[in-house]
Amino acid sequence: MYILKCSNGTYYTGSTIDLEKRILQHQMGEAANYTRKHAPVNLVYFEEFSMIETAFFREKQVQNWSQKKKEALIQGKLADLKKESRKKR
Repeated sequence: MYILKCSNGTYYTGSTIDLEKRILQHQMGEAANYTRKHAPVNLVYFEEFSMIETAFFREKQVQNWSQKKKEALIQGKLADLKKESRKKR
């Protein structure tokens, strides 16, 4: 599971079995429509899993988070992550 920061300041969350190849695809406009429209992108966070299914589950979980909650994860701010988790959407 990985998080990219797009040129417009938003985050894109995805999962892959080959992170290096997937980042290159995003940079070349050969991946998701969203990142194609908001390139260039920078890898700001990733987690590794032994099974792609687990990574996909985590991707879907993080995709539903607010920008502030994603930023807390990216920055490793556990207290802020917990605080953002308690907020209602």
